Amino acid sequence: MRMEMKQWYMEYKIHKNRPGLLGDIASLMGMLEINILTINGVEDRTRGMLLQTNDDEKIELMGKMLKKVDNITVTALRAPKLVDILAVRHGRYIERDSDDRKTFRFTRDELGLLVDFLGEIFKKEGNQVVGLRGMPRVGKTESIIAGSVCSNKRWTFVSSTLLRQTVRSQLSEDEMNPNNVFIIDGIVSTMRANEKHHSLMQELMAMPSTKVIEHPDIFVRDSEYEFSHFDYIVELRNTPDEEISYESFTVNNDDGF
Repeated sequence: MRMEMKQWYMEYKIHKNRPGLLGDIASLMGMLEINILTINGVEDRTRGMLLQTNDDEKIELMGKMLKKVDNITVTALRAPKLVDILAVRHGRYIERDSDDRKTFRFTRDELGLLVDFLGEIFKKEGNQVVGLRGMPRVGKTESIIAGSVCSNKRWTFVSSTLLRQTVRSQLSEDEMNPNNVFIIDGIVSTMRANEKHHSLMQELMAMPSTKVIEHPDIFVRDSEYEFSHFDYIVELRNTPDEEISYESFTVNNDDGF
């Protein structure tokens, strides 16, 4: 019986990048009938590959053989995670918080990577809550919309300040489709909304759908929800050392969060 084709992620550090090194590794995979789907340099002197085979033992054997190659060290050989796929696709790693592994950090010059990251998350079915931190006009809402387009999902603004302040108290039947991406401004929904909006928020949060909440810290502070309700926290900054502070833009309704 033919086994199912499975994907694997392999990553290795190069100690001495001699001519023909990649060719030798590719030849080994070819002899083992392991397909290379994608290959890319990932950061400095590290290479990542997405592989495919229908025989797990071949992957195990390849890993043992590559341990004998002096010029490289295999640092990962596993079923691919989302961050692995994006690292190979973009040639750079997504920065993650060392203490809170569900927090991912991006800067404005990485918007392409962020949009791809959000697009892959949005493709998943079921209940997902994504928090998006960032200062005004850094590109939060635009990234959510672009990620929705990448995932072929329709987006619905529940609360927003993108063009003017939006606070929805009800959604149409078409808008309440669980397949939609619901965009929520955590400041507007908790500090400037009425009881009908609050009821709508409770209904949406219980729905098996994707919700993206901008300013999750304010949302958690001023609602009954906690950070345990979030599956991902995304931080977007203009520069890596920019501090995300809410003091300067929780006072005015028209700051364009």
